[in-house]
Amino acid sequence: MDETSRKKPRIFYGYWLVLVTFAFLFLAIGCGSFAFSLFVTPLQEVLGWSRGQIMVGFTIFFMMMGLVSPIVGRFVDRYGARLVIPLGGVVMGLGFVVVSRMSDLYLFYLGYVLVGSGAAGMGQVPCSAVISHWFQKRRGTAIGFMAAGVGAGGILAPFISNIIANHGWRAAYMAMAILIWVVVIPLGAIVVRTRPSEMGMYADGAPIPAGAPKETAATVTGIPLRSAARTKAFVLIAFSFFAGCFASMGLVQAPVSFLQDTGFPIETAAAALGAVGIGSGLGKIVFGWLCDKMQPKHAWAIGQAMMAVSVVVLLGIRADSSMALIWAYALLAGFGMGAWLPTLSILASANFGLAFYGAVFGALNLAQNTGTATGPLFAGIMYDATGAYYWTFVTYGVMLLIGIPLILLVKKPLQQDG
Repeated sequence: MDETSRKKPRIFYGYWLVLVTFAFLFLAIGCGSFAFSLFVTPLQEVLGWSRGQIMVGFTIFFMMMGLVSPIVGRFVDRYGARLVIPLGGVVMGLGFVVVSRMSDLYLFYLGYVLVGSGAAGMGQVPCSAVISHWFQKRRGTAIGFMAAGVGAGGILAPFISNIIANHGWRAAYMAMAILIWVVVIPLGAIVVRTRPSEMGMYADGAPIPAGAPKETAATVTGIPLRSAARTKAFVLIAFSFFAGCFASMGLVQAPVSFLQDTGFPIETAAAALGAVGIGSGLGKIVFGWLCDKMQPKHAWAIGQAMMAVSVVVLLGIRADSSMALIWAYALLAGFGMGAWLPTLSILASANFGLAFYGAVFGALNLAQNTGTATGPLFAGIMYDATGAYYWTFVTYGVMLLIGIPLILLVKKPLQQDG
């Protein structure tokens, strides 16, 4: 046997990392976002808060994820995801502990400051940084499977709902804290490796020859955030994802109330929401694969176009509309919004390199999270002002039609090292 090279492991370690990062996103979004609405009615009944007061917590969650993401990215670049992800799990779990014990609104908000900050620490920024370093040839597909954890997080909802029904909302919050601590902290500390060079490999699993300098495998190029943020490509990507995600999260939240206001039973609205989630999960895998076959900017344009068509479908729904029309909206919207994470990740690495990926992707993530946090809030404000969702959906369509040409104008910056 040739002793100058190391054996390639039977199962590429990168695949295990796809699995654990899927789990991290499953818990971060499943507990932080999908589960949120399950607590609205119990909190209203027990604490007497208004629905608007409670929903501020939802906005805080996404805003904190966005605000903390650039900081998380810098820490990942400097110290590695192996340190950052368990710390994120600690903070997110602590936030749920605070919420489980509180009775005052300000403590509820404080709890979700911690929940959102922790979710950023164990969420898409460190997870996508790990997968981007470990995969080169099939990076889009790997990112897509990792990103499917976001949509799969909805599977947690029935289990959390059961805990609320049988043991109360405080116990459910505490259960989510324990679940995150038990899964994220050990897996993050034991399994995660930010770069393949840490295990004697190159990207895609090729072993580093014995005696080769380790630095050779670790050398990557890229543009520092300060330089990247000045490029036209960065600005166009940021604005396109703000516009697209402003519309996408609104297309998740507002249509549930819209369908009920139109005359459909809550079961129909819930089924549509479930179909959006299924479409989103499948979309992340498919759009990740598409990023290996075409430029990621084209994949994101296709995703936005699908969501824009779903808006047209929504505007045509009436009380006597068939279920086929509702399913068309749900699947188009869900599949289209599934594009955002794999395409944003690949756009960041393809245009700005991997050396400062965490910081750059974190800053771009702030733009998309700002859109995600404000889209549903806009829907509530517009409904209060007009008593309907018509102009809300029109606005979402306009935002998507703005986002498409913005992303198509993106050209890779010439500078690739800082």
